[in-house]
Amino acid sequence: MFLKKICVVLALSFFITLSYGQKKWSLTECVQYAQQNSLTIKQGENQIQQIKLVEQESRYQRYPSVNSNLRGGINFGRTIDPTTNDFTSESVITNSLGISAGINLYNGGRIRNQIKQSQIDVEVAKADNEQIKNDIALSVAAAYLQILLDEEQLVNANNRLAQTQAQLKQTDRLIQAGILPQADRLEIMANIARDEQNIVMQENAVEISYLNLKNIMQINPDEKIRVEKIDKINIPVSANPEGLVLTQVYNKAINNQPFIEADQARLNSANLETEIAKSQGRPVISLFGDINSFFSNQVPDFNKIENPGQIVETDVEQILLDGARRDFQRFQLQGLELGKRGYFSQLNDNFGQSLGLNVSIPIYNQSRTRLSTERAQLNILNTQIAAQQNKQQLKTDIQRSIATARANKKQFEASEKTVSALDAAYINTEKRYKLGAVNTFEYSTAKNTLDQANIDLIIAKYNYLYSLKVLDFYQGKRLELK
Repeated sequence: MFLKKICVVLALSFFITLSYGQKKWSLTECVQYAQQNSLTIKQGENQIQQIKLVEQESRYQRYPSVNSNLRGGINFGRTIDPTTNDFTSESVITNSLGISAGINLYNGGRIRNQIKQSQIDVEVAKADNEQIKNDIALSVAAAYLQILLDEEQLVNANNRLAQTQAQLKQTDRLIQAGILPQADRLEIMANIARDEQNIVMQENAVEISYLNLKNIMQINPDEKIRVEKIDKINIPVSANPEGLVLTQVYNKAINNQPFIEADQARLNSANLETEIAKSQGRPVISLFGDINSFFSNQVPDFNKIENPGQIVETDVEQILLDGARRDFQRFQLQGLELGKRGYFSQLNDNFGQSLGLNVSIPIYNQSRTRLSTERAQLNILNTQIAAQQNKQQLKTDIQRSIATARANKKQFEASEKTVSALDAAYINTEKRYKLGAVNTFEYSTAKNTLDQANIDLIIAKYNYLYSLKVLDFYQGKRLELK
């Protein structure tokens, strides 16, 4: 019973693993997966976060700045006691501390414009990242359609091999009936070898196409994936490249292509850069204030008498005062010893405050303001030119895509007619071949010509389909296959 349960679990595990390995990826799923795992897109998202931090930094410049300082030291030899300003030869231990604060009241609009510029730069980064997503979507669509093309070619190659093998059986019967010579069998065997070679080549093409798709999607090359097979991919009935007008498609693309939005945002950012440069020549007004105090171990405390000492009288001396001789005697206090003023008492005694307003008016700064403004104005011109170039390139790409779609449509229609005509000719040749009216070489030639026409038709169909998807992309439509 236990062994039976183990077998059931293993069977279920194998089924789940097999099901996972056989997952079919639609075009939409491939695009979404590639966008979610793209390293370039992840770098773009990090860039967006960095610019948001710059925006926050600009906003915080409006807030006050508060700093504290704490300093301690010991002075040796002859030095000045900072609390008494007297010279002393004793070692003096000092300690100072304070808090200072400041806030910008006006700086020519620099902070305001920097905040606006940072917000615009965030939009630029987002638009650039969206453009990367669009580019990846096109790359995935191209790789996806290439896989479908190669797989259809592989199916076609296997069908040709089966037809050639059936032809070999028919030839053998005709040879046995004496209708065809034995040498015709060699021609068929050569065709079989060629068909088998084509199958190997197409299998390799499919494998390479999958590797290309995995690379775009950031999937491990060893992982087995399969794209969703569509029984029959048809050209949309509504597809009509001849009816597309360049101006109409271009106007739609202008409104949905992210890089157009990014170019306009860059221009707005460049305009603000000019205002930021001009602010260097405007006055700066700031408010500041601080509180501080200090301590020294040499400050005496007159309320702490440790040794009162004694008064010493000097000898009487005669001095001349107001024209008369007078007795003069001095009294000197010796041996007086005072205690030291406490740490917190000194901090309270020496506590100081200050508050002020600072106005800085630029007079001459080596022409930095003028040069920065001129550089910013040149950057505006370059940004405008770059935006115009991108628009011109977009118009050129759309015009080329429309022309390519029209040419691919004609090629597809021509290939359909060619296959239809050659198919009718091949059916006729096959009937005659079975009757012995046509030799093997003529039959093989008709078959090979039809096979090549089918290959050309498949290629023409996928080229036309991809060119239609590119036009859908420019018109803001979702990339999908139906």
